[in-house]
Amino acid sequence: MLEILKAIFFGIVEGITEWLPISSTGHMILLNEFLTLEVSKSFWDMFLVVVQLGAILAVVLLFWAKIWPFGIKGGKGERTDVFLGKVRIKTDIFMMWFKIVAACLPAILFKVLHLDEVCDRYFYNPIGVSIALITFGIIFILVENLNKNRTPIAFKISEITWKMALLIGVFQLLAAAFPGTSRSGATIVGALLIGVSRTAASEFTFILAIPVMFGASLLEILDFGFHLTGLEVAILATGMITAFIVSVVVIKLLLSYIRKHDFKVFGWYRIVLGIIVLLYFFLIK
Repeated sequence: MLEILKAIFFGIVEGITEWLPISSTGHMILLNEFLTLEVSKSFWDMFLVVVQLGAILAVVLLFWAKIWPFGIKGGKGERTDVFLGKVRIKTDIFMMWFKIVAACLPAILFKVLHLDEVCDRYFYNPIGVSIALITFGIIFILVENLNKNRTPIAFKISEITWKMALLIGVFQLLAAAFPGTSRSGATIVGALLIGVSRTAASEFTFILAIPVMFGASLLEILDFGFHLTGLEVAILATGMITAFIVSVVVIKLLLSYIRKHDFKVFGWYRIVLGIIVLLYFFLIK
């Protein structure tokens, strides 16, 4: 029962930090120091990735109308829609998914070349995570200052060009290479730099997470195998369900927040957290 309660805490932290640009990895590492799951290292490594599926399912639920390319004849449609009998094909959504695929290409190449294993070996540690937290916190603040008087050139996802999508995918590699960077943080910063509005950048980042996280989770499960114990299944399911519920709330709140505010507060938070992690591991532990 104790491990199930711990899984709930991890699910809560995952559901909050996966979508806020503050690094879920950094928070999970810190939480595990105080609330360690009594599981094998191989299961823990798999849990860290697969628990994100719960968070991803929240995106699927909340963005269903924006990600599902099929409908029925009638109702409000777009001029670009194509009809096959009673089926309405939303070509704008298909185009968005093609751009999502383009944004995934750098990450796929990174994985195929096993560069993620090299980066984890050198940077997946308290020092590496702390430096990434602080560095990207500073970058967030600088980017927001830079964008203060700039007008975005892409206010909606449909206005994101192929070039923009590919560049956002390149920025996503920073999160893959340096744990603690934050996948959502890296992609949002990249999108802001190239002229995408905060709302469009956030929505594109959320949707981009769907294939990325599903793919990463599938690879982790296949690598770990399907020989889970009853307790391991319960821990994983509890973490995912909790992450799903929390993510639904957090995503709604974040989208509401960024309509009137910038991301500077998250930059300052990252800097403070990075300093706390450094102090804990080098002065206290």
